[in-house]
Amino acid sequence: MQLRYAIYFTLLSLVTSSPAAPPSSLSTVAVGVHHMPPTYIADGVVEAVQQARLATQVAGAIVALPVKIGDQVQAGQLLVRIDARAAGQTAVASQAQLAVARASLNVAEKEFTRQKQLFLQQFISQAALDQAEAALKTSKAQVDALQAQSSFSHTQVSFHQLTAPFTGTLVEIPVAVGDMAMPGQVLMTLYDPRTLRVGLSIPPAVAEHLATRQPFFIEIPAVNGAAARQVANKVTVLPSTDVQTHTRRIWLDLPSSTGLTPGLFARVSLPIQTRTSPTLTVPSGSVIRRAELTAVYVLNLKQQPLLRQVKLGQPIGDSVTVLSGLTAGERVVLDPLAAARVR
Repeated sequence: MQLRYAIYFTLLSLVTSSPAAPPSSLSTVAVGVHHMPPTYIADGVVEAVQQARLATQVAGAIVALPVKIGDQVQAGQLLVRIDARAAGQTAVASQAQLAVARASLNVAEKEFTRQKQLFLQQFISQAALDQAEAALKTSKAQVDALQAQSSFSHTQVSFHQLTAPFTGTLVEIPVAVGDMAMPGQVLMTLYDPRTLRVGLSIPPAVAEHLATRQPFFIEIPAVNGAAARQVANKVTVLPSTDVQTHTRRIWLDLPSSTGLTPGLFARVSLPIQTRTSPTLTVPSGSVIRRAELTAVYVLNLKQQPLLRQVKLGQPIGDSVTVLSGLTAGERVVLDPLAAARVR
């Protein structure tokens, strides 16, 4: 009996002195520590490098709208046609007036040639020759003026057709066939999806210490797959500081890809030119992403998996840096789905 109680108390002491072992089905890994240059996390927005708000220069009713929102258009393609009947009639009248002026010029040239021959034969005076020369110059001036007016009329006719200035995607068409277009009114918005960038604002002190030779990692949470994390092709720091916000503007050119559109939220890791600091990392597969929630399963003192929200930074190979939410030495569950089933 004494031996039985001795064995019981020995087992009880082992259970109370050592923490419970994690479930056998869960694989864990300790939070890693890497020494890398510090980063500044900033929020930005995806922008189009080339974007145009197309407006008309003339007034008139819209008679043709052969495109719709989302269409891919080519440079020079017709987008809007405005009623140009009045402008066309004005152009025809200008052309007719130009023809009359050219006929008058032809007569004036022949008259000047004839008067010049008579003057050389001393049949007319110098005053008569000067009068013929003045009539010739007047006819030439009238032709030049009507030529300019005719060119202007034809240019006005071309203003009634709105064409695409570059190849791109239509994202906004606030008018319809039959609407009255006025000068300066925006009829549609066009952008080039092949050239996108992320625009963000940062404090001037951070802008002065950017490590521009190191990669700038861009995370776009609204996009799944390979396009969610990108490396900027080019970094442009604008030299001026905004007077109202006292920040510097930065543009990060994105590589050509599909699935990205202007207006998407982006988070950027900006490397800073200072000495390296310890950074925590966890495997990318251990991270749970649900809308705005980013979390991992961490073992507590009782070796039970608990969901904890974390803030992530830039990826490093198969791992991702952790900015807050974890401490060195804590153990993270590699399979979050398996941890979710543990009760």
